[in-house]
Amino acid sequence: MQPATVPDVTFHTRVRNDALAGPNPFEWKDLTSAEVFGGRNIVLFALPGAFTPACSDDHLPGYEQHADDFAALGIDQVICLSVNDAFVMFQWARSKSIERVFMLPDGNADFTRQMGMLVRRGRQGMGMRSWRYSMHVVDGTIAKMFIEPGFRDDPPGVGLAVSDAGTMLAYLKAR
Repeated sequence: MQPATVPDVTFHTRVRNDALAGPNPFEWKDLTSAEVFGGRNIVLFALPGAFTPACSDDHLPGYEQHADDFAALGIDQVICLSVNDAFVMFQWARSKSIERVFMLPDGNADFTRQMGMLVRRGRQGMGMRSWRYSMHVVDGTIAKMFIEPGFRDDPPGVGLAVSDAGTMLAYLKAR
């Protein structure tokens, strides 16, 4: 059973600091769940991993392409969450020209575990990962979740049938 509110965790992110010189002008910035979700209207989608086929070719780009549509419906921010570190999330976004979706690393899987969405992907050598889902969160309260069917450890793959941008847009438009 999924929680009614988002878990209270700290996300370890990296942010650009133009005051820093050199080829890596980024610094660590911890963000709490309250900072990410508090007082805000958020769409978050979670996926198994950066640079994986369905995540890279369909899931992430779909949300990026519809960023203006989400904003027009009152969404403050669209967030992509994955059990990857901040460095991987940054390079993945860069490789896919992602500019509108906020990449939120859950490197320790704290958020994913407390959401009840952590699964083992050992058969593919991926370790512990997030199941694929999306959710609409209003001021920290989960208003709606779309969880891909077949939740289990070591699936051969995780489909993209209900956590896509189109499904979330249809839900938001119908509210």
